[in-house]
Amino acid sequence: MTNLAFETTNPPHLVVSRDEWLKVRKAHLKNEKALTRMRDLVAAERRELPWVKVEKEYVFDTPAGKQTLAELFGRNSQLIIHHFMFGPDWEAGCPSCSLEADHAEGAIVHLEHHDVSYVRVSRAPLEKLEAYRKRMGWQVKWVSSYGSDFNYDYHVSFTKDDLAAGRVDYNYAMVEGYDELPGLSVFYKDENDDVFHTYSSYARGNEEVNGAFIYFDITPKGRNEKEIMDWVRRHDEYDR
Repeated sequence: MTNLAFETTNPPHLVVSRDEWLKVRKAHLKNEKALTRMRDLVAAERRELPWVKVEKEYVFDTPAGKQTLAELFGRNSQLIIHHFMFGPDWEAGCPSCSLEADHAEGAIVHLEHHDVSYVRVSRAPLEKLEAYRKRMGWQVKWVSSYGSDFNYDYHVSFTKDDLAAGRVDYNYAMVEGYDELPGLSVFYKDENDDVFHTYSSYARGNEEVNGAFIYFDITPKGRNEKEIMDWVRRHDEYDR
């Protein structure tokens, strides 16, 4: 188990009367409401983004055998792919991707009943994904894209040549690269079984699907991190 040596003393802070606190809290509420309205605006703008037809056929290794991208939709017309960082030679999945996966598990029943399928995709072999899924106690479908161009085409995995160049195409910019990086991609399937790529987000663009961040952000100590997500552990690696 990992010991997280977080500061336990109260942070120094201004202490005021209830009336003074209420005045400041109401002022802050204006910004919170503005953020909510901006989030609604951004979500509406996102839904209006143009789509790209997926012309290439991607085939994945799944517990049910080989399946195409179109088959991953199941009975729904919308599909969210969690690009989960788990390289072919890794022994365990990424801790931060595991945090996101913990959150998704509780949402799946609601997504499935609202015309949305959710699938995890990684390049590790299926047997490794299944073993880690069982370790974590997850139920969500997880498939392997090993041997396919899928991860490379959606800019979450990178070749040795990509990395040797010093910069990779990630989050819509050329940045310092790693062999695997996280992301979310969304697809739509029409009545003709044509598949369209509608959206992808990367890096901190995925934060809103991690409820723990929002809970931390309303506490006095916030995320209590020196570097982004340095506190994250797999849920079975925290001290009991």
